[in-house]
Amino acid sequence: MASITLDNVNLIFRLRREGRISLKELLLHRKFRKSRNPIQEVPALTNINLKIGKGERVGIIGHNGAGKSTLLRLIAGIYPPTSGERKVVGQISSLFDIALGFEPTATGWENIRVRGYLQGETPRSISSKMPEIAEFCELGKFLDMPVRFYSSGMLVRLAFSIATAIQPEVLLIDEVFGAGDIAFQQKAQSRMEELLNRAQLLVFVGHGVDAIAKMCSRVIWMHHGQVHMDGPSQRVVDAFKKHMLPPAGQPSNLAA
Repeated sequence: MASITLDNVNLIFRLRREGRISLKELLLHRKFRKSRNPIQEVPALTNINLKIGKGERVGIIGHNGAGKSTLLRLIAGIYPPTSGERKVVGQISSLFDIALGFEPTATGWENIRVRGYLQGETPRSISSKMPEIAEFCELGKFLDMPVRFYSSGMLVRLAFSIATAIQPEVLLIDEVFGAGDIAFQQKAQSRMEELLNRAQLLVFVGHGVDAIAKMCSRVIWMHHGQVHMDGPSQRVVDAFKKHMLPPAGQPSNLAA
C-alpha cells in the first residue's frame, strides 16, 4: 500500500561562499589552518512531519523559495535527509525534471526507451506502450529526430507522455502544466484525471493554487522550508491567498 512518511526531517545544504579558490589564494594562504572559503550550512527544510496515505491527492504551495520543489525531491530520494526519517512505500514515478533521462543526440523513440528504463520499465513493457506514447505526445515525425532539436514544449509533451503511460504507485509532479501550449495543458489535465484513477498516491507542486484546489483534496503550504499549514485544499488555498494578496496598500504578511 503506497504511503509517504516524513518523521522530523531536516535538510541542510552545505555550500561554499565562493565556487572556486584561485591557485594564487591556495598558495598564499595554504599555511592558514582556517579555510579562506569555509563551508556554510543553509537550512532547506526544517522539522518536516508528514504522513500521506494511499488514495490521497496532495498539493504543495508556497512562494518562490519556500521549499516546495526541495520537499518533492526529498520525497523522491534525490536529497537524503540530513536528519530524521524518510519512508516511502511503493514505486515512485516522478515528473519534475524534463531533462532527466533524455539523451540529446538520440531520437525521440530512443529516448522513450531510455526514460522508460529509468522509470522501471522492461524492454517488453516499454515496447508495448510506445505506440500509445507517440499518439498522446503528437510529435509525429519529430520522434525520428534527435531531441536536441526539440523546443521546451515538445520535451514536456514527450516527458509527460512517457511518465503518464506507466502504472504509478507514488506519483510526484512539479509544475508539469507550466510549459507547452494551452491545448496540450488541457489535454494533460484530462490525462492527469485518468492517471489519478490508476495512481495510488499523488503529490503535486505548483503555483496555480486554484487548479491545485480543484485537483487535490489536501494542500500543504510551505513557508521558508517549514510546513506552515496542512489541511483541506480550499481552506489552505484561501488562507494562502489572504496572506499573499492582502488589501490594497498593505504589505504581504508572507513576503518572500
